[in-house]
Amino acid sequence: MERKSIERQKSIRTRISYSFMGIIVISIFIFILMLSVFLKEYYYRSVEDILTDQIRMSSNFYSRYFSDSSLEDNVMDNVDVFWKFTSAQVQIIDRSGMVLMDSIGVNFTDSLETSDVKKALDGEIGKWIGRVSYTDDLVMSVSHPLEANNEIVGVLRFTTSLQPINEQLRYVIWIFVLMGLLTIAISSIISFGLANGVVSPIKQVTSVAEKMAKGDFQVRCKKKSNDEVGRLADTLNYMANEIIEKERIKNEFLASVSHELRTPLTSIKGWAVILNSTSPEEAEIFKDGLKIIEKETERLSGMVEELLDFSKLLSGKISLKFKRTSMTDLIEYIKRHMTPVAQRNRINFEVEYPKQLPEISIDENRIKQVLINVLDNAFKFTSQGGLVSFKVYVEEDFIVMIVQDNGCGIPSHELPYVKEKFFKGKNSKAASGIGLSVSNEIIIKHEGQLDIESQEGKGTKVIIKLPIL
Repeated sequence: MERKSIERQKSIRTRISYSFMGIIVISIFIFILMLSVFLKEYYYRSVEDILTDQIRMSSNFYSRYFSDSSLEDNVMDNVDVFWKFTSAQVQIIDRSGMVLMDSIGVNFTDSLETSDVKKALDGEIGKWIGRVSYTDDLVMSVSHPLEANNEIVGVLRFTTSLQPINEQLRYVIWIFVLMGLLTIAISSIISFGLANGVVSPIKQVTSVAEKMAKGDFQVRCKKKSNDEVGRLADTLNYMANEIIEKERIKNEFLASVSHELRTPLTSIKGWAVILNSTSPEEAEIFKDGLKIIEKETERLSGMVEELLDFSKLLSGKISLKFKRTSMTDLIEYIKRHMTPVAQRNRINFEVEYPKQLPEISIDENRIKQVLINVLDNAFKFTSQGGLVSFKVYVEEDFIVMIVQDNGCGIPSHELPYVKEKFFKGKNSKAASGIGLSVSNEIIIKHEGQLDIESQEGKGTKVIIKLPIL
């Protein structure tokens, strides 16, 4: 298991590293490609601007001082004027596209039909980049129309090799490539470091989770940051604490239920033994024994019924039987049912409610069960001579029922847990510790609310709200 976990962590680290590297390599590649295109455009544009300025000066000079003679005569007599302003290859072309003169002595037998020459013959400056037959270099040509008396008489063409520019461009690009490779190498180290920083806390959390899965809930995650992994560590620690607490409550519940079940069973067994050895003529002993056995059996039955109710509620197998119920009649029933209990415990029991309470849709028996349970708890925790009040009133769209006593109260650290299953506080006298849990589940299924307020030594208030539907 541990080996598989390490392999998974390595896989995550590798994927994160490769992801970082992929992004970096693609970004650098795009950057170098765009930079190469921009540099090439910039260098070529610079060459074009230089040739254009030079050819414009030569053309203007020709038009101003030599336009009185024919182009052929100027080629014969004033040929030096055409390359006076440039070091590029100079060509003079007539209107048919034939080359009349080439500064480097290239002999052309056919007319030139490149795009720059055609554009110049149309009266505009043209540019052309390509390869020529007399050199292996890539060249750039700029052509300018030659005018005499406002008429185009030919074309002046400057051509220069782009080889030096391309070599310089390749040199600059190689520098950028080397810088990119160096950046990738540095980024690789940083990526693996970052990936390790991400995976290391995950590995630690996974290790702790595996130990918890095996039942070791004492182990804890060390929180190293406030990010998602840190919150996961907090969640695992919280889960472990809750499991330990629930395990403690469960064990206490089992011990309590075992004790509560043992007491009536011991009594029943004891009296069964006594009655078995008692003469049938001793009717009084038989009568007392059977009465005690009946009472303890009812007690056992009540405990089992309570546990079954709670189990059904949690599993969703219990269905509530809703019907329109008079709350006035229900409160009257609770008053009649619980008054003798209060009197038997010598507790003052006050019931206060308006005579006209609305009818609502509830499971009458289950709401009676809740109220009897809550009132029974109030009587248990209130000393003789104490007061338990039961008040009912309408508030907005709810019927509010408040049971308040001046008994021992609930310690503040126990109050958040009193509605949880199996919880029994230090002052609890409940047999199973699930009475309030069952009551809370019933109220929730009625879309209501059960809240408990208490102060130790001053008493407890239970507030039940049921919607008026």
